Amino acid sequence: MTLLITIFAAVISTVIWYKNAPKNEMKTGTLCFMYWGASLMWLVDAIVEYIEMGAEYFTPELSDMINDSFLGLCVVALGLIIWIVTLFIKDPKGVVRKSLSKNA
Repeated sequence: MTLLITIFAAVISTVIWYKNAPKNEMKTGTLCFMYWGASLMWLVDAIVEYIEMGAEYFTPELSDMINDSFLGLCVVALGLIIWIVTLFIKDPKGVVRKSLSKNA
């Protein structure tokens, strides 16, 4: 489930990145690379687990599926948090800088 969730997140972020590619104001490329990296990591993990378990890999317990789903959603959420922090630091549209200069 972690692999599936991160692949969906990677595909969605890639489509958004590709649609806005010439401008890239929102730095969606960073989000895209994080999700593809996580997908690659989970793919390697799935391959190694399949080598160890064999055919049992395709019949997981319900509790394992729930735990894997929760982990996948946590990875997607952490990627979004890192992306938002990156946006605040880089401030491509100057919004944070303008709001801080108004208060000063």
